[in-house]
Amino acid sequence: MAAPQAEPDRSSSDHYGLVFLLLIGAFLLSALVTHERARVFPLLLDAMVLVVLLRPSQLPGPRAGTAGRVLVAGVLASVVVTLVVTNRFVHSVVSLWLAGTLAFTIAVLLWRILIHHRVVTLQTIFGALSVYLLIGFVFAALFSALSQLQHDPLFAKGQPANSGTIQYFAFITMTTTGYGDFVAAGEPARSLAVLDALSGQIFLITLVARLVSMFGTRRDE
Repeated sequence: MAAPQAEPDRSSSDHYGLVFLLLIGAFLLSALVTHERARVFPLLLDAMVLVVLLRPSQLPGPRAGTAGRVLVAGVLASVVVTLVVTNRFVHSVVSLWLAGTLAFTIAVLLWRILIHHRVVTLQTIFGALSVYLLIGFVFAALFSALSQLQHDPLFAKGQPANSGTIQYFAFITMTTTGYGDFVAAGEPARSLAVLDALSGQIFLITLVARLVSMFGTRRDE
């Protein structure tokens, strides 16, 4: 009786190196462009990331293409709202929508690299690193929503809470660097900061480290 063949690798259509570069571009734009309306540029890059990731071939189910188009349209609508509307509550809703969209993108990425990447390749590593960056962007969006919803300052000692400083704080917290120049003020922000740090570290020392150690090998062998 013939031995069963190993499940074929289906990762050839994945372009996670491009996704990683787009996310780095979004990070740099958010850091370098400080005007509040300049947040549209990272949003546009996020839309490009979604276009790459949420193609019908990347998602399970017959309505995958429709789901991807709806999410991309939602991000583009967020760009328009950011440019036109100045209401704080509306901006908080946009930030929460972005956080939810990015969380869905993380789920898609993890589904692809854990299920379809039987051989750990460079694209697998880029996919895992992209998830790590997306975690930071999710918490940046959540911190942004919190800063718009609550009346108290997001940071202690009157530090400004704009798109640049919020992103800086989210990623510094995720990496547990702890410079101390920005400190969360109030229980909601502190609790969110703890979740940020835990999520980043647990993901980095489990999945990313594991995949790097298995580079070039089949995960089912």
